Amino acid sequence: MPDYTRITVETRGHVWMMGLNRPKKRNAFDLEMYEELAHAYGKLDRNSELRCGVLFAHGKHFTSGLELDKWAPMLASGKWTIPDGCIHPLGLDSSARCRKPVVMAIQGICFTIGFELLLAQDIRVAATDARIALLEVRRGIYPVGGGTVRLFREIGWGNAMRYLLTGDEITGPEALRMGLVQELTEPGNELDRAMEIATDISNCAPLGVMAALKSARIAENEGSEAAFARLIPDLKPVMESEDAMEGVMSFLERRKANFKGR
Repeated sequence: MPDYTRITVETRGHVWMMGLNRPKKRNAFDLEMYEELAHAYGKLDRNSELRCGVLFAHGKHFTSGLELDKWAPMLASGKWTIPDGCIHPLGLDSSARCRKPVVMAIQGICFTIGFELLLAQDIRVAATDARIALLEVRRGIYPVGGGTVRLFREIGWGNAMRYLLTGDEITGPEALRMGLVQELTEPGNELDRAMEIATDISNCAPLGVMAALKSARIAENEGSEAAFARLIPDLKPVMESEDAMEGVMSFLERRKANFKGR
């Protein structure tokens, strides 16, 4: 495990908590913060005891975005690599995404990379004071972390262009209305609610959760026909698992299932 200086990590039950931890800088992203987060995603993916992740931020704001002067040389090079064993939190490589779901909690400003991180996570909770924006076109560049690919899928073409091409902000209530976030809380409660959702997920059968997430991603990236073709073949190993038997037995015995992830 590396020395985490830009983020915090903590395990609660089967939930892996990853917290942006530069509050005095409004959690601005330098390259080190991104690489630490990528390492944390790699651990979530590999560790069988971890079943769900929660991405959040310390302080009043999720992130003010990239420290552009730190990122400019890398962006200008046209190459973006991360260390071995890491996984892009932005999900830029569809063949090497974290196989476990991540719930994201946001508060305050959530700009540029923060917005794109939101789009790459599976479930999002926002505080009412959230301010979400893709500001890149106001800074001479454009979003390269997935915003141009994912935003119109979430809120429709016209709505996406409305914010992608202007850099205007989306408020927490507006984000809920458009489906960018799934729940809205009072400021300060967003992390607790995200943890509740992640804990609910971690109490379900891990192999079933990962299979469901994989199937949905196949449909998103390859289309419905590809996803339909994989439904039964990908179900077979899940049906052969101990957890599948435990699911049946708990149903018959009218008790809560105790899943082991095997």
